[in-house]
Formats: sequence, structure tokens, C-alpha cells
Amino acid sequence: MTTAGILGVVHDNNLRQQHHLTLEVIKELIIEFQPEVICGEVLPSSWDKYKTDPEERGYWGEPASEYWNLIFPLCEEMNYHFVPIDWVELDVWLDFDPFHPYDDQQRHALNMELEQWFQRQLDTCRTSVIPFNSVEFDAVTKQKYEWLERINPQAHVFRWVCRHLIMIQRIKNAMKEHNGKRVLIIVGADHNHVLHEGLSAEKNIELVYPLRK
Repeated sequence: MTTAGILGVVHDNNLRQQHHLTLEVIKELIIEFQPEVICGEVLPSSWDKYKTDPEERGYWGEPASEYWNLIFPLCEEMNYHFVPIDWVELDVWLDFDPFHPYDDQQRHALNMELEQWFQRQLDTCRTSVIPFNSVEFDAVTKQKYEWLERINPQAHVFRWVCRHLIMIQRIKNAMKEHNGKRVLIIVGADHNHVLHEGLSAEKNIELVYPLRK
């Protein structure tokens, strides 16, 4: 039986500090889970570059800061096997911005509404055992992406549906390769509910989410 845990994080250090999911807390949660494998929201190409040159940063500063400042060094220190699971087509990613078809005034209004959704997500952190990792956070997040789908169905398919199909398959492949081991999936918290739903039906997997209840 493979044990798989999901840990949702945020990529911005100010948000980590404000909502008490600091790198120190993330490290504590990782060590507490005792993973043998970490599946991270990193592009395979960026992981290859990192292994060749640890100073090499991928697109737009990717991987996110928590990988450079914590997860990669911790994997080396604790001998965790790291598997990159992210997917982005860099040459066309920006062309599928969900607000791309709209004019400036419409984009401004949509960005204001998106910020309101984000604030609703943050509001759930006040009562979560692990901030950004709760049924309440996931419910708001799911509603946010249903709204984004209505705004731009094509962008939603490309940036959200296709991306998760690939991420989930890469996680499944990692669990098949490391059958019976403890696998921790670390992603931006917006992905939590999709990965949880996508992996819940898998046989021979004990899924742990949130990591603390």
C-alpha cells in the first residue's frame, strides 16, 4: 500500500509569513510525514537544469522559492527522491491568460473580482489547522475556478484541465515506480482539491489530506 500525502503551499514569502505557513512550518510538516519520495510542482526541464547547475533558475523564476530555499536542500539532506510533476507550454502559456480576450476596462473589472476570490480563500485560513489546506479553502477555490471557466472556457481547459491530467498522471507514474513507499505531493494550494479528487479513486493508495486534522 502506497501512502500519499498532499501539502498545499503558497509561493509568496509574505503570504507564508502572514498566514503562518512559513518555510519552518512546511519543513516540520514534511519531516513529520516522513516521505521517501516528494512529487513537486516543478517542470521536468527545470529539474534537469537544477541537477546540472543548482544556480540555474527556470522560467519566470520557476521553480518557486520554497523549492530553492527548502525542498531541494531538504531532499539532499534527508535523501528523499524528488519527482517533478508540473506541466507548462512556455511558448503559448501567456496566450491562454483567461482575461486575454477582454479589453482593458473589462480586464480591470475581472482582476478586481479575482482579487475578491483570493480574499475569500485567505479568509478560510483563520480556522484551518494547516493554512491553505482545508475543506473550506478547497470549496472556495473550486468555485473560483468554476468562475474562471465561465470567463474563458478555452483557457480553463488549457491551463487547468490539461495541466492537471498531466500532473496527476506523473504522480501516478511516480507511485507506480515507488510502490509501497511514502509519497508527499507538494503543490500550490489551488491545486489541492483537483489532485485530491483525481487520486481518491485510485486503488492501493492511502491518501492523507490534510496532513493534520
